[in-house]
Amino acid sequence: MISKVKKRYKVTTNSNHGYSVSENHLSRNFKPKTLNETWIFNITYIKTGQGWMYLNTVIDLFDRQVIGWVLNKSLFISQTIIPAWKMALSKRTIDKPLIFHSDRGVQYASKELRKLLKTNCLIVQNMGRKGNCWDNAVAESFFKTLKSELIYSEEYKTIEQAKTAIFEYIETWYNTRRLHSSLGYKTPKEIELNKQHRS
Repeated sequence: MISKVKKRYKVTTNSNHGYSVSENHLSRNFKPKTLNETWIFNITYIKTGQGWMYLNTVIDLFDRQVIGWVLNKSLFISQTIIPAWKMALSKRTIDKPLIFHSDRGVQYASKELRKLLKTNCLIVQNMGRKGNCWDNAVAESFFKTLKSELIYSEEYKTIEQAKTAIFEYIETWYNTRRLHSSLGYKTPKEIELNKQHRS
């Protein structure tokens, strides 16, 4: 696949809102000691022949595995963050304190999401600094990789084509077969299985 460098840019983060923001407890500590210690959330855009789509992902910072994701035309949290969150919960169990890390976008700062997260006392919501992409560098790196290895070399005429391609990339390549330099050239799935075996 050949990546195309210049692409139309579409902003997905709206941090100009009146909602409260959470402290940055993570402070760029991108190397947690175990699974389910820090989950990072982010949203990017995907262009299709049927309009812009928004991809929301949940990545476990320990094994860098995409444990939750959803592709939708809407930026409402009921159609982006919550479905991705539910997918993550179907794969992982929160049985110790968990940092929920994101940027300061209105979707993450909303009262609806805060109410949902407060139903579990183990969850600590965390937000990066305003306008600082380095505070969510791991999620940004995933999106850059996804677009370089897949999106920029394809043209999706329909939403379903985009969903199928992204499903195959995440579930059959990125999580299970792609080697990561940050993981000692192992796959996210290998790291997960090794950790579970030792526990």
